[in-house]
Amino acid sequence: MGTAKIEFKLGGIYFSGEGDEAWVASQLDKILDKAPELLGTAPPDDDPENKLPREDNGGGDAEVGSLAKYLQTKNAATNQMKRFLATAEWLNLRGQSRPATSDVTKALKDNHQSKLSNPADCLNKNVKKGNCEKAGKQFFVTSEGRKSLE
Repeated sequence: MGTAKIEFKLGGIYFSGEGDEAWVASQLDKILDKAPELLGTAPPDDDPENKLPREDNGGGDAEVGSLAKYLQTKNAATNQMKRFLATAEWLNLRGQSRPATSDVTKALKDNHQSKLSNPADCLNKNVKKGNCEKAGKQFFVTSEGRKSLE
């Protein structure tokens, strides 16, 4: 048997699995058997676009609104360094824990936000302040960076 991958969302239930076909099918069957019970306990899914799976890194709620709203609530619309940091954290809240600089610029562009004049410089300045740490070609927002956004 080959490798299988499945991803689906049913109400407030999200399932993603990858592996041997038999194992994935077995896990899916288990979820589907429990679905009626789980749907009764899962919170209502009012806006599926804003409820995406995310890695639990100790920060925040799984509901993430638009980037524009997030930048506004973090008061990061005008300062480029803070906008870079807030966008990286927004990506993190949406499940992308180690973005690259290009992911931040793409998120800004895709969400119709002002572009950064020098994204690499914004990252380097955030690293220097301790708000981010580089990890190869990617980076992550540190707990100090999250605190600075509060």
